Amino acid sequence: MKTVVSFTLNGRATELATEPYTSLLDALRNRAELTGTKKGCDVGDCGACTVIVDGKPLNSCLVLAAEVEGASVETIEGLAASPEQLHPLQQSFLDCGAAQCGFCTPGLIMMAKALLAENPRPTRDEIRFAIAGNICRCTGYTKVFEAIEQAAARMAGEVRT
Repeated sequence: MKTVVSFTLNGRATELATEPYTSLLDALRNRAELTGTKKGCDVGDCGACTVIVDGKPLNSCLVLAAEVEGASVETIEGLAASPEQLHPLQQSFLDCGAAQCGFCTPGLIMMAKALLAENPRPTRDEIRFAIAGNICRCTGYTKVFEAIEQAAARMAGEVRT
């Protein structure tokens, strides 16, 4: 038996018909066809599926789709103003070479977005703590830290490349 979940997805009113046991991750990927949110471990350990629900970062593999009824959900697809104008985090990840294979990148960017919304000028240690739940096997994190710092500077109106 399917149930209809109504919520705001990347700024747009959305209704998805899902089974009661469907995770938000599977609903986003399979029903909404937004595949930027990645299915890594499917048990909340890797952070690849991080989305923002009502302003808070969550592992979408641990949330049932039905739980976002009436909520606002942001995914990586909702960040860029247009294909020609990336979000400062996306642009900084590109500029700093913070993405290698790219699998973890959407989750890292969404976690960083939540961090910068709460703390616009985080220290390196605050960034390290915020993304501790996001696993990357390629980058070594240094360039990720640099990208988040650069995005924070861009978002604060400072010129930094």
